[in-house]
Formats: sequence, structure tokens, C-alpha cells
Amino acid sequence: MARRKRKKHDDHVDESWLVPYSDMLTLLLALFIVLFAMSEVDASKFKQMASAFNDEFTGGTGMMEEQAPISSPETDPLPDKEKLVQLSLQEKERMEKAKKELESLQEVKKHIDNFIEDKDLSKSLQTKLTENGLLITILDNALFDSGSAEVKPESVGIGKDLSKLLVTNPPRNIIIAGHTDNVPIKNAQYTSNWELSAMRAINFMQILRTNPNLSPKTLSASGYGEYRPRASNKTAEGRAKNRRVEVLVLPNYSLEKDK
Repeated sequence: MARRKRKKHDDHVDESWLVPYSDMLTLLLALFIVLFAMSEVDASKFKQMASAFNDEFTGGTGMMEEQAPISSPETDPLPDKEKLVQLSLQEKERMEKAKKELESLQEVKKHIDNFIEDKDLSKSLQTKLTENGLLITILDNALFDSGSAEVKPESVGIGKDLSKLLVTNPPRNIIIAGHTDNVPIKNAQYTSNWELSAMRAINFMQILRTNPNLSPKTLSASGYGEYRPRASNKTAEGRAKNRRVEVLVLPNYSLEKDK
């Protein structure tokens, strides 16, 4: 009886090799799915396939459950790209505004240049577009006697005509600045070149203010004395260039202001 039972047990086929074989097939299938996912960009289809395989082999709790290893570029949000596009549009808008303001100041400069040519004032008045705005330079001999801050009667008309050309829409801020050479002033009325330059700027500003169309709110005056020379004070020619009144028309919009 014992011999018969032992023979029956020996005749049973050993199927333990099926376990590693099935594991290998599972790993190969997983590798196929991963390779397939890497070659496709449709995340929704990948998730459907992964879910089906997981349900089949792991009861719905496999390593590929819930999310795909590769996201779809068609569905992913791109905040960084959108920000770059928005910044690019903003920069373009800023550049357009600055360009329009520059063109407007160039038109003002053109009118003033025509005025200078018509009045034959090219030796006394100059205009220049700078990074700060439209700069109008008036040499002191066109407006003042030596050592005086009172505008010469024959030069009052220059200020009034210029005030008409400075009226813009919208209005722009205007700074009038007085400058001198470094030769010490020798009269009892002014104690320094600084005081002389400031009074020259104020007196010329008062002439501009006589134009009712030029808002006083846009006007300001300052004096720099000898401390912002345009040329060397060692020559008579250089000192003549340093004795001046500057009218700076500020832009309503610039890239520097917008920073």
C-alpha cells in the first residue's frame, strides 16, 4: 500500500517553473507598455491602456495606475510660455509709446528750428533731442546783459514766441535752468554766480508764464551757477558757451520713467 502511494506521488508533474515564467511575461508586457508610452503623446489613450492591463494582471492596483509617465504637450498648461508672450507684448507696447512720444517731440523741435531760422537766431538758440527730452539752449547774450538777470526788452519777444511753441497736447513738464561761467560776479545785487543763474532762470520762466495756454503747473526753474559747464572756462569762447539758459521739455512717456 505504501509503495503504491509513493508511485502515485512520483508520477505528479512539477509545475513550479510556471511562476518565474509568468513573472517574466508580466515584466515583458510592462516593458512593452512603457516603450509604447514613450513613442506616443496621447496621454489619455495611454492611461486607458494602462488601466486595462492593470485590471487584467493586478486587479486594478498596479504600478501604472492613475497617471501616465509622460504628459501631453497638447494638454499641459504652459505658464512660463504665456508669461513670456505677455512680457513680450508689454515690451512692444512700451516701445510703441516711447516711439510715439519721440516723434511728437521731434515735431516740436521742427517748429522751434523753423522759428530760429526765421528769426535768424541760429547763433544764439540751439535745439537737441536728448535721452532726457527736448533741450533748447539760449546763450546769455541773447537775453541778458553781462552780470544782469533782467531779460533785455528787445529779447522779451523771443520768450513769448517760444512759449507758443512749447504748448503741447497733452501738456509736458518744462524745466528752465540757468548756468554761468566760473568768473566771480562783481556787483552788489548778486552774491554769487549761483544766485545769478537762478534769477535768470526764474525771470525767463516768468516771460513764458505770460502765455495763458502754457500751464504754470508744468513750469519749474533752477540755477546751477558754474557747476555744469558745457565747455572749458579757460577760454573766452568756452565761457560764452557756459553762460546760458536751458529749457528742457520732458517727455510724457519714456522707457526710463516706466521702469
